[in-house]
Amino acid sequence: MVVHGVLALATVGLLLTTGCPKGPVGKQAAVSTELTIFHAGSLSVPFREVSVLFEQRHPGIAVKAEAGGSRECARKISDLGRSCDVFGSADYKVVENLLMPEHADFNIRFATNEMAIVYTGKSNRADEISPSNWPEILLQDDVAFGRSDPNSDPCGYRTVMVFQLAEKHYDVPGLATGLAQKHGHKYIRPKETDLLALLEAGEIDYLFIYRSVGQQHRLKILRLPDEISLRSPELADLYGSATVAVTGKQPGELITRSGGPIVYSVTIPRTAPNRDLAEAYVALLLSPEGQAIMSKCGQEPIVPAQALQYDRVPARLQPLCKQAGAL
Repeated sequence: MVVHGVLALATVGLLLTTGCPKGPVGKQAAVSTELTIFHAGSLSVPFREVSVLFEQRHPGIAVKAEAGGSRECARKISDLGRSCDVFGSADYKVVENLLMPEHADFNIRFATNEMAIVYTGKSNRADEISPSNWPEILLQDDVAFGRSDPNSDPCGYRTVMVFQLAEKHYDVPGLATGLAQKHGHKYIRPKETDLLALLEAGEIDYLFIYRSVGQQHRLKILRLPDEISLRSPELADLYGSATVAVTGKQPGELITRSGGPIVYSVTIPRTAPNRDLAEAYVALLLSPEGQAIMSKCGQEPIVPAQALQYDRVPARLQPLCKQAGAL
């Protein structure tokens, strides 16, 4: 519940300065306020755990999370003018390309991941598929696979990059086009986690998704070679040879995304209604406790986190990160 007027200002100020006491202050009970987070679908599980811990430490504060494709979430801020307190992206480049400098002052890289193929024991050819033969398995007529929309979700354009890198790695001309064109748009959704229900129901057999999501949902995981998975910083130049055109900031504009190691980032938008609480949330995310949650969920933390525009990072967060270098 959001309380308006002078009473809300006084009460929220008291909560922030006293650590949000559980009981009433005098005759006035603690007032609830919301902390709004937009985040990538692949951050749903770890952010849920961080949010539970945050609410335990800040009684009266309710975390409201909206998951979606990272680009879709960024456009809620840049195009729709919606406010949120914290934005977590599956690709640090989304913040740089769509939000900075107009809507965000800094960008903190905090975790990594890798692309994988997930499936179940009921998937067609489940007993045959391997890191060496998956392209031919997925192109079989009796096999269906899903992927997310490149214009909405980093996992979507990363999947297309995987197709291109696989064509080069396996030396199979036309492989990238064959994989991209199979099914048309039938099994493409705004974000990769939207396809999990189709996989579990058996409508699709395989899904291109982050390894962490497969681990969190206890699915079978086919890990891809380093040259394809986008997990290795040492192969950044190779990954950069894969490119995908996606929509830009302006209607009709296209920008080219080049491949690179998968790196997540977090920022606090300029219009954040609750900046003090937002800083406290990000501080928890970057703390050893937050890092342990990310690691447990299969998204290895970057320690220390790396900040683009470090001089504009809030003072309380600067000790938890360092100036970002090149990737």
